[in-house]
Amino acid sequence: MSAPAAELRRATDLIDAFNEGDWDRLEQHLARDVLYAESGTGRRVEGAAAYLQLCRGWKDAFPDVNGTVTNAVAGDDTAVLEIRWDGTHTGPLETPAGAVPASGNRITVDASFWTRHDGDSIQEIHHHLDVLALLQQIGALPG
Repeated sequence: MSAPAAELRRATDLIDAFNEGDWDRLEQHLARDVLYAESGTGRRVEGAAAYLQLCRGWKDAFPDVNGTVTNAVAGDDTAVLEIRWDGTHTGPLETPAGAVPASGNRITVDASFWTRHDGDSIQEIHHHLDVLALLQQIGALPG
């Protein structure tokens, strides 16, 4: 398998593992010092444990959340996924500005998810998430 194909497979399996809440499988794809950066919130975490905690927080807020990869491309050491996130806001959502209480609202949010690979591990993740749409859909901001 070529390097871009392996990186694409690794990135899409990361999303599948998140969808299934399979934290062990998700962690297997990560470098120990993985860097995660989220545009829209400015959130940055370093390390596999911190990234797993962040993922678990999203699953706590949206237990049924599912990411559907709608487009994907890879080259050199990078894979890029377009993702549509769908779920129901049934738990508190921790944000850099504090917790947003559960609204019971459904969300559909588009994102791009960039991964940079070093050998068999994902070294960096850059998640460009439409946070404005997310906050409007859960009622935290006016629509």
